[in-house]
Amino acid sequence: MNIKKVLVSTLGTAAVLGAGLFASPTSANADVRVTVKSGDTVAKIANQYNSSVSAIETANNLKNVNLIYVGESLSVPNSTTTASTTTAATTTTQSQNTTPTQSTTTTNNSANTATNYSGTSSNTTATTGTTSSAASTTSTSSSSSSAKAWIANKESGGSYTASNGNYYGKYQLTKSLLNGDYSAANQEKVANSYVSSRYGSWAAAKAFWQANGWY
Repeated sequence: MNIKKVLVSTLGTAAVLGAGLFASPTSANADVRVTVKSGDTVAKIANQYNSSVSAIETANNLKNVNLIYVGESLSVPNSTTTASTTTAATTTTQSQNTTPTQSTTTTNNSANTATNYSGTSSNTTATTGTTSSAASTTSTSSSSSSAKAWIANKESGGSYTASNGNYYGKYQLTKSLLNGDYSAANQEKVANSYVSSRYGSWAAAKAFWQANGWY
């Protein structure tokens, strides 16, 4: 009877210790949100908050790490998050390394097949390619306009005069970005410039908004 009690006590202690060991690595501090001030750079912010330029670039989907705006809000991951991001990036890179061989094989096979067609077939293919390219361009433009309208509706309900503290207008840009010119034309111009420099497209900005609740 005593032996059973000792065995049960030992197993219980081991379970508690094991749970402690597995629980410890999961703890991490929450990310910090920083408002950009005059004179700030991504490198300066990364150093100040024990993060890294690449981590801040990834967390905020920055297209150009050398271009940030006064009044802009940035998410700054801590060192633990940075390590996780680096590991994920390494895994993705390794996965991508397996792609070129398959692509090369497909390209070579396509090229060999194409040489069997007559000149007439080649001309038909070229025409089809031009049509597909035009359709793709139209589709991209439509997608960009739709994403832009979606963001405007989420930010201000589409109003050029909507105001929320330091944010103003249809796209809720900071007043410092608008530089005192709150006209509809300037709002459109600045919004396009901001999205292009930071996200590359309105569709990408919309995807970031959906994931984070802001852009």
